[in-house]
Amino acid sequence: MTSCPPSLQFKISVRITSMEVFKGVHIIPGIADDSNIYVIDNEIVVDTGTGEFFHQARQEIEKAVDPKRIKLIVNTHYHYDHTGGNKKFRDWLKSPIAAHKADRELIEKGKTLSESFHQVAKIVTIDQELRDGDIIHTENFNLSVIHTPGHSAGSICLYEPDKKILISGDMLFDGTVGRTDLPGGNYNETRFSLEKLDKMNIQYLFPGHGLLKIGGVNFMIKKLLVSMETSHMI
Repeated sequence: MTSCPPSLQFKISVRITSMEVFKGVHIIPGIADDSNIYVIDNEIVVDTGTGEFFHQARQEIEKAVDPKRIKLIVNTHYHYDHTGGNKKFRDWLKSPIAAHKADRELIEKGKTLSESFHQVAKIVTIDQELRDGDIIHTENFNLSVIHTPGHSAGSICLYEPDKKILISGDMLFDGTVGRTDLPGGNYNETRFSLEKLDKMNIQYLFPGHGLLKIGGVNFMIKKLLVSMETSHMI
């Protein structure tokens, strides 16, 4: 295979379209390796992707909400596909970044597995440490921080009990859980985290990648727990 000469090379244009998937919840779907980005109640951005498609994501956010009202950026865990855009988003929004204390140092030192994406992580400080049980308030949402280690030591989910919404990062997807073979991953902790989520009433699952799930979330969690108890193949 031969590459195009420089005069014939071009950059592929990627179009991202934001969607309001619940009143007050907008998703900017992840492209390629990027995570999904969520904007909650026009006040909180959850995850920032790799930053490769920052300009497209910014355009979609500006169409959907008033970015001047965004007051916080939350990272669900340290991996580059969720944190690589941190600096670009903070430079744009002038908003602080929050993450769980167990992943804080990895993000701040750029140890985000960026090499797996053939990138070099930008050093970005974490302004706010999150702990299990913290509540992030917006005008219409009260998001509980749920520490769900397993995919990473500092993985978190955000749970809105009145609206039965779980923003799960890479802890939980439609039909499976996040991988546990990366640094900080732990199979048994994933199982314990699932048991914690099983106690919550979840109607809407908004994961870090892939399809959203509406309905049947708790039943799915129970099936995953049974599978994990009988096999270590996940």
